[in-house]
Amino acid sequence: MRLEFAFVFIVILLGLAKFGKAEIYIVTVEGEPVVSYTGGVDGFEATAVESDDDHKVDSTSEVVISYARHLEKKHDTLLGLLFERGTYEKLYSYRHLINGFAVHLSTEQAETLRQAPGVKSVERDWKVKSFTTHTPQFLGLPTGVWPTGGGYERAGEDIVIGFVDSGIYPHHPSFTTYNTEPYGPVSRYRGKCEVDPDTKKSFCNGKIIGAQHFARAAIAAGVFNPSIDFDSPLDGDGHGSHTASIAAGRNGIPVRMYGHEFGKASGMAPRARIAVYKALYRLFGGFIADVVAAIDQAVHDGVDILNLSVGPSSPPSNTKTTFLNPFDATLLGAVKAGVFVAQAAGNGGPFPKSLVSYSPWIATVAAAIDDRRYKNHLILGNGKILAGIGLSPSTRLNQTFKLVAANDVLLDSSVTKYSPTDCQRPEVLNKNLIKGNILLCGYSYNFVTGSASIKQVSETAKALGAVGFVLCVENVSPGAKFDPVPVGIPGILITDASKSKELIDYYNISTPRDWTGRVKTFTGTGKIEDGLMPILHKSAPQVAIFSARGPNIKDFSFQEADLLKPDILAPGSLIWAAWSVNGTDEPNYAGEGFAMISGTSMAAPHIAGIAALIKQKHPHWSPAAIKSVLMTTSTTLDRAGNPILAQQYSESEAMNLVRATPFDYGSGHVNPRAALDPGLVFDAGYEDYLGFLCTTPGIDVHEIKNYTNAPCNNSMGHPSNLNTPSITISHLVRTQIVTRTVTNVADEEETYVITARMQPAVAIDVNPPAMTIRPGASRKFTVTLTVRSVTGTYSFGEVLMKGSRGHKVRIPVLANGYSR
Repeated sequence: MRLEFAFVFIVILLGLAKFGKAEIYIVTVEGEPVVSYTGGVDGFEATAVESDDDHKVDSTSEVVISYARHLEKKHDTLLGLLFERGTYEKLYSYRHLINGFAVHLSTEQAETLRQAPGVKSVERDWKVKSFTTHTPQFLGLPTGVWPTGGGYERAGEDIVIGFVDSGIYPHHPSFTTYNTEPYGPVSRYRGKCEVDPDTKKSFCNGKIIGAQHFARAAIAAGVFNPSIDFDSPLDGDGHGSHTASIAAGRNGIPVRMYGHEFGKASGMAPRARIAVYKALYRLFGGFIADVVAAIDQAVHDGVDILNLSVGPSSPPSNTKTTFLNPFDATLLGAVKAGVFVAQAAGNGGPFPKSLVSYSPWIATVAAAIDDRRYKNHLILGNGKILAGIGLSPSTRLNQTFKLVAANDVLLDSSVTKYSPTDCQRPEVLNKNLIKGNILLCGYSYNFVTGSASIKQVSETAKALGAVGFVLCVENVSPGAKFDPVPVGIPGILITDASKSKELIDYYNISTPRDWTGRVKTFTGTGKIEDGLMPILHKSAPQVAIFSARGPNIKDFSFQEADLLKPDILAPGSLIWAAWSVNGTDEPNYAGEGFAMISGTSMAAPHIAGIAALIKQKHPHWSPAAIKSVLMTTSTTLDRAGNPILAQQYSESEAMNLVRATPFDYGSGHVNPRAALDPGLVFDAGYEDYLGFLCTTPGIDVHEIKNYTNAPCNNSMGHPSNLNTPSITISHLVRTQIVTRTVTNVADEEETYVITARMQPAVAIDVNPPAMTIRPGASRKFTVTLTVRSVTGTYSFGEVLMKGSRGHKVRIPVLANGYSR
């Protein structure tokens, strides 16, 4: 019997008292999942799909169903042989991408499993989290891309995007089918739709084509509360609705809050279908066991694109290699099955090696600031103008109002225990002194933790009859990030501590007090300007401060990998999108229908939606081909034609701008229009990724076999020869020659002139200098890198391929030279 892929078990067993504390474990055993099974087990035909086959695994075929049942039976048999019934509870059987199951078991039982014949490895489960902190026009979609797909009415038609996230709020206008052309069935998608336990209505409506939730690991861990977390696909957080609408929300949905329209919201692929796989929850995040079950199910159901605005909150307990763990192995299976995967890079920036998305088969997305900036101003009675932020209307024109500090209008001294300067409780402040005036409040640590919110300041001010409010930041942590928040009354956040001091000094000088410190009369005045309109900047895009940075690492000792990450940059700062009325992820948007939030979580679905547009135009392209065209057509210049800048900390820990590198933005900022007509692609498949793993120094061959059950083939020679649209050599000694293969995906023959440039410490040469490629044909070229001087840092460069028919293909080159 041939075994070419590891069984992976995520084991979660309920141990009795005599077995000690129960944990969640991930176990690999010998065997092949559906996606890789090429035959060899008596009575069961092969189910694998060849890498170059356009067809996905048919999950409804008797052959697949029969083999999947066989695997599940083996899982049950193994557990039944090793442990008494009742000492464990099996949660999931994984059969399609990795082969395994989920149960709760004690540490002693886990050790028994480790010793059992055929068991490859046993790993304790770990947790995941989400990555949050007017984009279609900024990306040029309506004018440049949607017309090629029949306009927004057809953009993304019948492409299914799967979202492993916090669920969805199905009643949001971004997801409803009201006033839209009917959505027909998508025969290749076979996902199910759960029913709302309260309303008994389906979560699906044609636009939402599948909706399931996965919480068995969370339940076993004792952290799941069905009344808060919702035992259904309903979004109790807001994050899942937000990401789904960025990728695939309906076009032209008015974003209205407090009577103001901030614009129209649209997904990147407005006609794409949404398949929901809820595995994240509002209080505790999620568990890899549930996330792997969600991914396994999504690919089995037939999604085309997978969006993961989630990632590990810590490294796996046992795995040493970043590319080899149940999560990344499952995603490798997904890519083998033909599914494109976009994953958020993480929000650990701007520090080096802060990425949490590592593998070459995943498209890792960094976050950019787009061209919108919001500013507001407070004008004091002495004529000084203080800048701040606040998405609010102005106070009445040509009129000033008295300034009243919350500290000076307490009902009595006993309320100080409620942090009254936060202005979160109207009942502790004197309404008679505040009515008709501007309320001054203080920005404390409670706003950072989320126990206080700007939304509540606004509601307090409104309840007390104030005409507006000012929130002063007196002490700012280095690198603190303040986002504008929409409010219904005039309001401003003064984020610069020096400007806050100017305000406080003016207030104190103009507010006479008696000998006890009590205010005699409020004479300081001010007015708040209109902050609702954005200012459009040409210096966009910029890399956001929070966006996680490279270099990529190959192990959790932080050894650098010969692979560039992130891959691509997309908008991820101040993104307006759908929100769940139950959402608690952002207290400033509690109960609202839209939210404007930031994070690489927002960047990833931009790429997922654009990938859907590419998949619609080129349905037979591989995930690697789609990733290739996104990367090779991206830009490293901003709107003004200057090199993209990255937000970074200076030595004084203040934020400044520096020239960005591929460790900040990968290949550059996504350009959807160019990606639809790329000229060339750098393609790769499952065997190529195995070659990358097998040639990466330091990876244990046995560890590779644990997760792939395939023998190592070292013919690739060096991991930098993986056919990616970037070249990275983390340890260049003397000279190294790297090979790439390009395929002409245009309709006509084209001649490409190939040039290269590099920073002076490393010499670069390409061969041949030019080549002519027929449609559908592939050609190889080599890049030779030679150390000129050892600098202790990476040298950056690029290979540029200019086609005779106007196509331009660019790939970044990175090398760190050593003497030996």
